[in-house]
Amino acid sequence: MTVPGPGYAITARVEAPASATAAGDLAVAVGRVGGVMTAFDVVESRTDSIIVDISCNALSEEHTHQITDALDALDGVRVRNVSDRTFLVHLGGKIEVTAKVGLRTREDLSRAYTPGVARVCQAIARRPEDARSLTIKRNTVAVVTDGSAVLGLGNLGAAAAMPVMEGKAALFKRFAGVDAWPVCLDTQDTEEIIRTVQLLAPVYGGINLEDIAAPACFEIEERLREALDIPVFHDDQHGTAVVVLAALRNALRVVGKEMNDCRIVVCGVGAAGSAIIRLLLPLAPADLIAVDVEGIIHPDRPGLHPSLEWVAEQTNRERRTGDLHDAVPGVDVFIGVSAPNLLREADVAGMADKAVVFALANPDPEIDPSIAQRHAEVVATGRSDYPNQINNVLAFPGIFRGLLDAHARGITDEMLLAAAAAIADVVAEPNPLFIVPSVFDSTVAPAVAGAVRKVAERVREEGAGPVDVGDALALGEETARAVETSDE
Repeated sequence: MTVPGPGYAITARVEAPASATAAGDLAVAVGRVGGVMTAFDVVESRTDSIIVDISCNALSEEHTHQITDALDALDGVRVRNVSDRTFLVHLGGKIEVTAKVGLRTREDLSRAYTPGVARVCQAIARRPEDARSLTIKRNTVAVVTDGSAVLGLGNLGAAAAMPVMEGKAALFKRFAGVDAWPVCLDTQDTEEIIRTVQLLAPVYGGINLEDIAAPACFEIEERLREALDIPVFHDDQHGTAVVVLAALRNALRVVGKEMNDCRIVVCGVGAAGSAIIRLLLPLAPADLIAVDVEGIIHPDRPGLHPSLEWVAEQTNRERRTGDLHDAVPGVDVFIGVSAPNLLREADVAGMADKAVVFALANPDPEIDPSIAQRHAEVVATGRSDYPNQINNVLAFPGIFRGLLDAHARGITDEMLLAAAAAIADVVAEPNPLFIVPSVFDSTVAPAVAGAVRKVAERVREEGAGPVDVGDALALGEETARAVETSDE
């Protein structure tokens, strides 16, 4: 299923004979071992030899060695060196600080720093809320991790988590103009994490929790939301849930089903799975069945972890028992946020007609998408090399843009529902291969930001009651259509 991609891209500098067949021989050698050549650049040409840079995509680190060995094995060919293009992107980090004001003269310095800065400090001391408009707090988010659950790699620690957090910060800037900064904490003690974020919070307009393992992530998020006067958002939970809901809204449009007629299985009840369940329940599906490594969750299951008690009470109306294979027969939707190769072809074949399968385990999904497509009407994954990629970058930049613009002090499920509706409605005419917009669609972040801002402002209105689910979804749809119209 896996195909060579840019995640394992190399450039090999190769010395080869200056013959008419040299380029073809090199290309054939790469292809023979399954590599994909993406560029062939002549660096130097002599009468008897040429030096070329051959860029290739591979499957794995081991596969890159197979490619270079195949090149080296050709008569008269020598591989001089090999550059890993992914590592080159990360050299020296991926983000930097750039001043927004010019500092060319003494007058500039006097206003931006001493003595003029003292007046601004005193103004904030008198009115602390002015920090939101007079400092970077207005547009800055902390991307906080303890490195306990980095991607799908596990507990790698704070330093090894840094490349992911840098990447997250770069995405914030690229897609929503939000200044974000990695805050990688060298502790995995819940109390220390909470206290540290509290101490850092005055600098930031929002906190994005990232790659913190369950169940600690639930307590950390809940307590920080209670303690801070800025939004706290755990992207592994809520970012994933928002994009899943957006994709599911459009998938159901494609298959012609209503949410309240659908039975849904959620496989994996960690950070992402729990948030997906929480966001789906207000939409009243016909039933929702949660499955973890111990099997189907129900109130009578022995040894049920306390973090799953709420899930057990709110789901599985039919009180099914057993494992994943007992949960899937006859259901309309499968959403996997768990582990590779858990779902069998027979399971998908036994689902309801026009089934929807979201196999989101990354990099290897719960079932090979090409197999799932034999029986399901709509299939989505977390991968970029298949259609319908469920990617959090569709959600978190716009969500924080909206929260910052609204000077929001918190975040609600209604804001997340509005964000999901906005993402979904960016796709005017969904089809089985296109249920979510491209991450590079320039209308996505403004639509999400506008939807979140509208709900936040509605919540803040004096005397306004809570925004109900229907209103939140309608605001999201309305904002997406407005952005699409203005873009045209």
